[in-house]
Amino acid sequence: MEGRLLQAAEELFGDRVELARRYVEHLATTGIEWGLLGPREVPRLWERHVLNCAVVGDLLPDGALVADVGSGAGLPGLALALARPDCQFILIEPLERRVAWLDMVVDDLGLENVDVVRARSEQVVGNIAVDVVTARAVSALKTLVPMTVPLLQGSGELLAIKGRSAADEVRTAAKVLKKHKCGTPLIETVGDDLLDEPTTVVRIAVGRRR
Repeated sequence: MEGRLLQAAEELFGDRVELARRYVEHLATTGIEWGLLGPREVPRLWERHVLNCAVVGDLLPDGALVADVGSGAGLPGLALALARPDCQFILIEPLERRVAWLDMVVDDLGLENVDVVRARSEQVVGNIAVDVVTARAVSALKTLVPMTVPLLQGSGELLAIKGRSAADEVRTAAKVLKKHKCGTPLIETVGDDLLDEPTTVVRIAVGRRR
């Protein structure tokens, strides 16, 4: 890892930077073998994936309970759990192979602030109430909002990591946002001072602002 990325990793992960390295090793080996990522992603695991997700940790309230929907390879859930040990994370993933991989990695890294749940998000509505829901590369906002906002049970925030289509997705989701009593979405970038390409996040508040 080049100096610029190492500096960013040390700033984001602090004394957990070695655990972050082990997580990236998992992504580059078993993550590829188990089909969670394509081999072409290996050279850009740090910048495009892990650091890109970890910078979102700045948006989490202290001690928050966070549900990561469609965790897949733990992006953003595991990256955030490493960056924010003060918060608790529930990784929600429906596919058995991905859940098995997440369990293996969480166990290997000894992450006590992470629980993995095999389910679709709508299956756990009513069973958990979280402060924040995160999602990356799950679906467009129009379908993501009904999947995620109910987990907040009327109060909290959805942080959806998006790309250049963020503004278009917000416009397309207008009716759904109104139906679910969401506040006006804010499109923000985080990591501007650490990454060449900062991360775009759509922040959607529900109920009172935290």
